[in-house]
Amino acid sequence: MTARRSVRSVRPALAAVLVLLAATGCGIASTGPVPAGSPASGVQRPGTEARTAQIYFAGPYGLRAVARPTDRPLTPQQALDLLLEGPTPAERERGLITQVPPMAGRLTATAARDAVDIYVPGAVSSGELDVTAVSQLACTAAHAHVPGEAPPPQVDIRIHENLTPSRTPWVVRCGANGTVTPVAAPQS
Repeated sequence: MTARRSVRSVRPALAAVLVLLAATGCGIASTGPVPAGSPASGVQRPGTEARTAQIYFAGPYGLRAVARPTDRPLTPQQALDLLLEGPTPAERERGLITQVPPMAGRLTATAARDAVDIYVPGAVSSGELDVTAVSQLACTAAHAHVPGEAPPPQVDIRIHENLTPSRTPWVVRCGANGTVTPVAAPQS
């Protein structure tokens, strides 16, 4: 019987708490309809494939990839052309910049199986292109549409100086975190 008495004595207290909670509400005042802006956008249409190009810019904490929407896979040349246009205003607001200097001549890129040849109008050896600029070029090219099956960190980026094909170009690869490492030249 003591269990019944304790349940009977708890019921009025519980009822009082529930009445008090109902009277005070949850603390959110009713406001009525509130304008929320434009409807959601950017949702992919069923049956379509979302495509982006990864363009690499320098930021306060190192190299950063930016996804740019595209309607098709971009060649290394097309991706590098986007890089050379520089960051968008929104990307600049995030602190992203380019270290690729203006060059007297057109930078060109040609893709081969699992490799990209980049012809720069300047010289890497003289410091015209610093490490960050080379990293931006290499990572942007490696993440473009390159023939073959190699993932971007295994694509050889061969940088030729002064727009001249070289028998010994600078060969680098873009690591998973945007760092560029030299690749030993193949032995002939």
